[in-house]
Parts: sequence; structure tokens; C-alpha cells
Amino acid sequence: MRKIILSLFSFIIAVSVIAQNNPPASRKAAREQKKLERKQRIDDLIRQDEEGEIIYNKQGAFMLKLNTDGYSIGYEYGKFQSNRKSLLFQFELAEKKHKKEKREGYFDPEQVRVNYLVFGKLNTFYQLKLGIARQQVIGGKGNKNGVAVSGVYGGGLIIGFAKPYMYDVEDEFGNSFQSKYPEIIDSSYNVVKAKGLSGGWSKLKVRPGLYAKTGLRFDYGRMNETVAAIEVGLAGEFYSSKIPQMLYSKDKQFFFSGYVAILLGRRK
Repeated sequence: MRKIILSLFSFIIAVSVIAQNNPPASRKAAREQKKLERKQRIDDLIRQDEEGEIIYNKQGAFMLKLNTDGYSIGYEYGKFQSNRKSLLFQFELAEKKHKKEKREGYFDPEQVRVNYLVFGKLNTFYQLKLGIARQQVIGGKGNKNGVAVSGVYGGGLIIGFAKPYMYDVEDEFGNSFQSKYPEIIDSSYNVVKAKGLSGGWSKLKVRPGLYAKTGLRFDYGRMNETVAAIEVGLAGEFYSSKIPQMLYSKDKQFFFSGYVAILLGRRK
């Protein structure tokens, strides 16, 4: 019995010594495994970039676009289809401006401030765009330039909103109220200031339409994890009726424009 107890005690001491010399490596092994997995992922991304591939499950990017006839902000959701093709779902909120619009300011001595307005403007024209586009990789991110070049083409629906551009005016008796062109032309009203965003919503008119676009996208994003791109292209829009924008100017139903867009987002 004594020998058994001594043997068991010796075994416990031996196990303790071994454990001290060789501590549990579960945490260390987990850290090493994560490092290896990250290195493998980065190596795969580098290889994919060199081969011109865009490998991801989905992407999301915010967009700021400057058009030759206005501006827009939007969001894009992309779904991977193949190594060089993606399907893009796009949403935009835009304002279209007439080339003759000229914002002028004048000093109001009574209110001691500068008022800004656009003389002769009939409507402020906003658009809500919902579309689908195809992205096709043309050139991958080679070692020479680090830029992926893609062709983007698509189109969709537009809901246009023509909001009358209202002015605060005074008549010859000093009475104040709101009016718009061309009524102001046929009166003795004195224009005080423009109502801007706050005026004209009760007389809003909806003008549905369609649009199509085509362009080139230059993606500078780090490997395939981020979207950091510049897109340049052309777009055409057709509406259900003509849109009055400026006094003494021809109303248009079809609009053609160029654009430059900046996109920032992430891929997963």
C-alpha cells in the first residue's frame, strides 16, 4: 500500500513538472491559427487582384455624383455573379438644374441681410431614381497601376418632382404674399426673396420617367475589401411630359448629360 501511494505521488509530481514546462497552448495555437488564416486570405486577395478578379459576396457603397446639369447622392448594393461580373442595385436622389440658372444676391437694408434668388426660375426639379446596372471588369489591378477598370451600364425608373419656385413679393400697396413666374412679369410686384426649399410643396407635380446610363469605373480600393472608385459616363433621361424650368427657355422632355461619381464602401 505504501508503494502504491508513493508511486501515485511520484506520478502527480511528474505530471505537474511536465505541465509547467509545457503550458497549455490553446490560446497561443488559436492566435497562430488566426494569423495563418489572415495571411492566407491576404495572399488569396493579392492573387485575385493580380488576376483581375473581383471575388466577394456582396458590396455596399455610398455615392456622390456631379452631373453636367445637376448633382445627386445615392447608395449602391452589389451582388457577385462571377469573377468579372456583378449586378448592381442603385438608388439616387438628384436635382437637375437649367444651364441658364444664375443665383444672384442683393442686400436687403430693412432686414440687414443678403437675399439670394434665381430670376425667371419656374420649377425646382428633383428626381428619385431606382435602377439596376451590370458591372463588367475590363482590366484587373495589375502590379503596374493598382487600378481595376470596369464597364458599367444599366438603367431604371425615375420619379420626377417639379416643385414651383416661389418668391416672396410685395404689391404697390405694401402687401406681402407669395407668387411665381410668369405671374410676376404681368404685375407690379416687387420681388423680396425666394422661398427656396420651404415653398411650393402644395403645388408639387409628379413626372415619371426612364433613364439609361453607361460609363467606366476605376476602382482604387485596397484589394477586394473596400470600394474606392471613380466613375465617369453618360446618361439619358426621358419623362412623361415636358419639364418647365426657366422662363423664356424651351421646355425639355429628354435630358442628356455627362457625370463624374465618387463611390466609397466595403465588400464582404
